[in-house]
Amino acid sequence: MTPDAQPQQTARNFGTSRTASSPTAGLLYGIGAYGLWGLLPLYFMTLMPAGPVEIVADRVVFSVVVCLVLISATRSWRALTAAFRSRRTFGALTLAAILIAVNWLTYTYGVLSGQTIEASLGYFINPLVSVLLGVLVLKERLRPLQWAAVGIGFAAVLVLAIAYGRVPWIALILAFSFGFYGLVKNRVGATVTAVTSLTVETVVLAPLALAAIGWLGAAGSLTLFGHGPGHLGLLALSGVVTAVPLLFFGAAARRLPMSTIGMLQYMAPLLQFILAVTVLGEHMGPERWVGFGIVWLALVVLTGDMLLATRRRRSAVRAAQARAEAASAA
Repeated sequence: MTPDAQPQQTARNFGTSRTASSPTAGLLYGIGAYGLWGLLPLYFMTLMPAGPVEIVADRVVFSVVVCLVLISATRSWRALTAAFRSRRTFGALTLAAILIAVNWLTYTYGVLSGQTIEASLGYFINPLVSVLLGVLVLKERLRPLQWAAVGIGFAAVLVLAIAYGRVPWIALILAFSFGFYGLVKNRVGATVTAVTSLTVETVVLAPLALAAIGWLGAAGSLTLFGHGPGHLGLLALSGVVTAVPLLFFGAAARRLPMSTIGMLQYMAPLLQFILAVTVLGEHMGPERWVGFGIVWLALVVLTGDMLLATRRRRSAVRAAQARAEAASAA
């Protein structure tokens, strides 16, 4: 294989269909994606003294560069052009860009201000928010266990509000911004690939990011070029840090059933929580343990319902296949 062909082949490997690839590979990709997302707090701590606004602005700018390289490697310029020309797709991805910018900024602020525990709470709550949005926006009907999980999650937020002495707004902003982001991406997911989608989103945000960098530079607060090549390199790495987990996730989603993806999604906030308590030294009082325990109970109920529903669907499919085979034999 020539050097020029290798990145193209690598990119195509990420798009392999589920039937042609190993579930083991999908599991490894999923662990890689959620593992990298779970380790983000450590990466953000290395970027200090850069603040949340600069980190997010640099992340957007360098992500554009990485995405354009990936678009070239996968020869996806036609798909990217189509996404920009489609009013519906471009409008949806513009909204997604705003939501993910809010999510990134809030998360980065949470980590750098010593509130990684509350940030991890947001991603623990996110599956419950997604279920709730399914009811309110998509008019889906919930099963009894799903209603129970949502109710338990609401109780957990109340307990944590009392424990924190305030509404855990970082967690709620993260949960709802990512929940709505997922909803928007779900509506356009069949028409654009992950790389195309991220490229459009970062291109939309790039003018704002460049304006923020210019404003920080004029104010004397920009750290990008003033703290040596190591600091510059770490900030430039944010483009890779953004794109690689997304590629891993896309590869996992093509190879694994949604029930497995649903189980893996708890890995990232769990890692963030463990890092916050053991490495970053954030305080967890007894009342916060109670609140988090209630959240985890809600997730156990939600996961149990998901597994039961998956088992019922598989049983129904096997029964239908058996009936079809019996009818064919007759």
